[in-house]
Amino acid sequence: MSRISIPIDALTSRMNLSGRFEGLRSTSVSSRFANLRPVSEFFDVKRVSKPANFTEVQSRVNYNLGYFSSNYAVVFVMLSIYSLLTNLTLLFVICLVVGGMYGIGKLQGNDLEIGSWKATTNQLYTTLLVIAIPLGFWASPFSTALWLIGASGVTILGHAAFLDKPIESAFSEEAV
Repeated sequence: MSRISIPIDALTSRMNLSGRFEGLRSTSVSSRFANLRPVSEFFDVKRVSKPANFTEVQSRVNYNLGYFSSNYAVVFVMLSIYSLLTNLTLLFVICLVVGGMYGIGKLQGNDLEIGSWKATTNQLYTTLLVIAIPLGFWASPFSTALWLIGASGVTILGHAAFLDKPIESAFSEEAV
């Protein structure tokens, strides 16, 4: 059976997605949020307008994604926190797995002994897995992730498409 080959470059070259995320890997979290734009500039209602055509939408999105990238990262983090707070079962499962892994790691390979009962680390990891997987499926992480992708996409791309570029950037693009 032959493998299906999907040309990712053909799909992403139109929107220049391959080069857009390369800068994210090399920056730290503190430097990432160091260039947050002011809230008054991010929510500048005077610059909101309907784009005339798709070319203008592309131009606005390209400019705004670069200019407000830290603000959009904050919007994504806020939507992630909101999605976890509205899906408390998923939050519980994440805390259970992280806490269980931390607790088992604190044993440093030794067996857990409670009175005459004894459990090895393999038994503890297996028990955590047996409990976390059904709870994880019940918490519906896939629907939460899809909601997060959709809500972030609509919010961020909507803001980027409808917020016009500042006047200064229009003058900097003209050829002299």
